[in-house]
Amino acid sequence: MPKAIVVEKAGAPSVMKWRDIEIGRPAKGEVTLRARAIGVNFIDIYQRSGLYPMPMPFTPGGEICGEIEAVGAGVTNFKIGDRVATGTAGAGCYSEILNIDSGKLVKVPREIADDTAAAMMLQGMTVQFLIRQVYKVSKNDVILVHAAAGGVGLILCQWAKALGATVIGTVGSPGKARLAKAHGCDYPIIYSRENFVDRVRKITKGAMVPVVYDSIGKGTFPASLDCLQHRGLFVTFGNASGPIPPFDPSILAQKGSLMMTRPTLFHFADTPENMRRMAGDVMKMIKSGDVKIEVNHKYSLREAARAHRDLAARKTTGSIILEP
Repeated sequence: MPKAIVVEKAGAPSVMKWRDIEIGRPAKGEVTLRARAIGVNFIDIYQRSGLYPMPMPFTPGGEICGEIEAVGAGVTNFKIGDRVATGTAGAGCYSEILNIDSGKLVKVPREIADDTAAAMMLQGMTVQFLIRQVYKVSKNDVILVHAAAGGVGLILCQWAKALGATVIGTVGSPGKARLAKAHGCDYPIIYSRENFVDRVRKITKGAMVPVVYDSIGKGTFPASLDCLQHRGLFVTFGNASGPIPPFDPSILAQKGSLMMTRPTLFHFADTPENMRRMAGDVMKMIKSGDVKIEVNHKYSLREAARAHRDLAARKTTGSIILEP
């Protein structure tokens, strides 16, 4: 009988249990997918902990690469044996086998490995909407990226560098600074040793930056706002240190008529067509060599709790994979 990680109540990593599951035939529009590699992301932690409430019980995980074993009625664009991936499943991917809506899947080219495919989708498409849609990074832009050595951060640094931008990034250690620099971050700032606002001011000679990409949340707010030019854009897309506390919106006026947005992947990859276009952009960057997906940590699927603990403690760099 296949197994999966099941969460019956929100809480610490220990609430994730290794359970037998039953998988029926795929419904209309679905396929049955055998997992080859499963991505781990902060949204999985938010769902498991209760920050993002989920119907219980549920299986975490929105990112997976696998092989199709069965095809439901009405599915014409995939067949048994196809290797596919998704980053928009929402949940359900911490499983050896699952049924999934075929509209959430893309075919994986032969030259892209399973681990890369599992790690590129959610994080890669997140970067795509951040730097090609929310704010269109262009040549000569100077941008600030928090958590520059994380999974999204490394992809964002590389992609922005390929577009001709100058990248300033915050990291937590000298090792992470070296990793970020090797992936396109021109100016890594170790935030535990330096005031990142002062460094940004010095690097930009007082001009500051037009956009800040922040997945940290509470720990970098409101200092991130002080890094922005007048009419600059603060993009908050994660809460690694906890949610940003409520604040008076007039602070945005006081600091230079700033703009702020809290985008999410599911509002950009909101149709199969949009999702596949975004995934196509990601695959193009990977196949060109401009972006390399760094899968630096692998755990067995049953060790998902340990993966969550390590990610939350910022012990990891790059992308994390669960192996079924």
